[in-house]
Amino acid sequence: PLLASAHEDGCICIWSIQGNLLKELLPFSKYDSVPVTALCTDISTEMLLAGNKEGDIMCWSIASFLEDPQNSKKQIKEELCWTAHANEVVGLFYEEEKNVVVTASTDGSVRLWHAKQGNYLGYFGQSRKFELSDISRMILPCDVHEFPTVMKEESKRMEMKKLDYPLILDRDK
Repeated sequence: PLLASAHEDGCICIWSIQGNLLKELLPFSKYDSVPVTALCTDISTEMLLAGNKEGDIMCWSIASFLEDPQNSKKQIKEELCWTAHANEVVGLFYEEEKNVVVTASTDGSVRLWHAKQGNYLGYFGQSRKFELSDISRMILPCDVHEFPTVMKEESKRMEMKKLDYPLILDRDK
């Protein structure tokens, strides 16, 4: 078993139950240091989901890391991020069987999203039934203006790294 903690500086820490820090994650987002306000995993703990104060949702694959947390080659990979709300995310739930993420915000809305693609499926209180099988439609809620972003393999900003060398001004260059 591991613990995940969300922090004001946007960092997510993965801890052993003995209290040892195993990994620090910094979500890839358009804003630096956005406070993380909600965390959840799927039942089998293969995915870690986080919501932040700006209304964004981030999704990581953590299965290979959990197999052997001491192995530095086993990485946690951010796979997807999307804007779910215009305001702070305060609730986050992943329904594994239907592959749906439920988000709640301080704006009072509760919305459904496809977990693997970040496609908008609807909101609680709408007059039509949810179409969970039709994920091909790319629609957005009226207050969201950006489509989901699938992370590329080369996006390494998600893991905090400590540099061993200082930056030095070279006036000749």
